[in-house]
Amino acid sequence: MSSVNKGLKAVSMLEATKGLLSVLVIFELHKLAGGNVQQVIEALIAHLHLNPANHLVQDVVLEAGKVSAANIYLVMAGASLYALIRFIEAYGLWHSLVWTEWFALLSGAIYLPFEIYGLLTKPSLLTAAILCINLLVVGFMYRVIKHKV
Repeated sequence: MSSVNKGLKAVSMLEATKGLLSVLVIFELHKLAGGNVQQVIEALIAHLHLNPANHLVQDVVLEAGKVSAANIYLVMAGASLYALIRFIEAYGLWHSLVWTEWFALLSGAIYLPFEIYGLLTKPSLLTAAILCINLLVVGFMYRVIKHKV
């Protein structure tokens, strides 16, 4: 197996993992849709030992009270679409389909400005790691496509 094929399979696994995480989010949102989101947030705040008198915490609780089941279902629909796209991309990369190589390049590159902005405004190790992984994927996909053209 060539290094390009190994790389495509690695990117494919990354995309499949993103899709799987989206599916897990959908299941968790489905649990919330039937319950009181505000109560869930209040329980989470208590579990994390956050100060309920903090204005930011109060704002989160207040906003959580405004979340309706319809809003949750809308987010679930978006997450479902995202998961489907990630799974299709993973399948295509696994099978070295050229259009998915272009799609992976473009879909990765689209996030770069937001990730750079996030790193500049609220630097964290996680943000830096996500940016580095995305840069590696975009650079690799560019190299794969350039080699084929």
